[in-house]
Amino acid sequence: MSTGRAAVITGIGSYVPPNVVTNDDLAARLDTSDAWIRSRTGIAERCVVTPGTSTGNLAVEAGLRALKSAGDERVEAVVLATTTPDQPCPATAPQVAARLGLGQVPAFDVAAVCSGFLYGLASAAGLIAAGIADRVLLIAADAFTTIINPEDRTTAVIFADGAGAVVLRAGSAGEPGAIGPLVLGSDGELSHLIEVPAGGSRQRSSGRPGDPEDYFFRMLGRDTYRHAVERMTAASTEAAGRTGWRLADVDRFVAHQANARILEAVSDRLGIPAERRLSNIARVGNTGAASIPLLLAEATAEGSLAAGHRVLLTAFGGGLSWGAATVTWPELQTT
Repeated sequence: MSTGRAAVITGIGSYVPPNVVTNDDLAARLDTSDAWIRSRTGIAERCVVTPGTSTGNLAVEAGLRALKSAGDERVEAVVLATTTPDQPCPATAPQVAARLGLGQVPAFDVAAVCSGFLYGLASAAGLIAAGIADRVLLIAADAFTTIINPEDRTTAVIFADGAGAVVLRAGSAGEPGAIGPLVLGSDGELSHLIEVPAGGSRQRSSGRPGDPEDYFFRMLGRDTYRHAVERMTAASTEAAGRTGWRLADVDRFVAHQANARILEAVSDRLGIPAERRLSNIARVGNTGAASIPLLLAEATAEGSLAAGHRVLLTAFGGGLSWGAATVTWPELQTT
């Protein structure tokens, strides 16, 4: 039963692995160049896990920073948004919770690909609204390079690894940090646009081994671009409207860092000027579910995102899935 409580951001943290791969590094082994990658994606470099580092490792690091930022290590639930769990079974979230010393709190994974943070935000807010938890740690983490074909230049140049996290507490809808209306959607009829075809029960139950390339992530770029722009634009417009904001009221636009061209197209359609758009894709690439909280944490630490800013969030990913939300940014400590 809903208690009318809102989920309020009270801590934030992020982590990227220290191993940096530049466009020139990729050009040394792929048929590509720094100029080609920059012109099509806006990416100059990306952070990549080294052998032995998993999504769980990234999640723990971001979670630690978010808990420290919140000034209170107590939470009553953990939600982990990821497409790259440490193993198919069990979920990675309980292991992350244990490594963080959080005891036997409820913990579960959310799989919505690059929309994972917003779907996780809805899950965490639901736990708070239902009175199940007063404080929730939401982590979005992906070691996306572990499912990318290193020889496929269409995906190898885009995707990267990282994690971002927020601590949410029960509060009221009118206070800074309260998550505004969430707009979510999906279209499973277009799931083939973004997928890893093999490795799941569909392929395993067929009795036939999958083609080796089917175990890697694949994306139909041109169609994905069109749907991403349309869905993020529509969801953003709806979320702002349900909050009672005009798009001109938005101080900071934070979109999933998919591709610089997509970000520019969505921002232009919404009429949000360049100085109000936050982006870190040039330095970290597309980090999947982690991209929004990672960008929020970095922008808060750098000062480009400050208390009182009206922030519009949006994402698009496999499923197909998409979403948008609003928040008036609170005063946060960063680590």
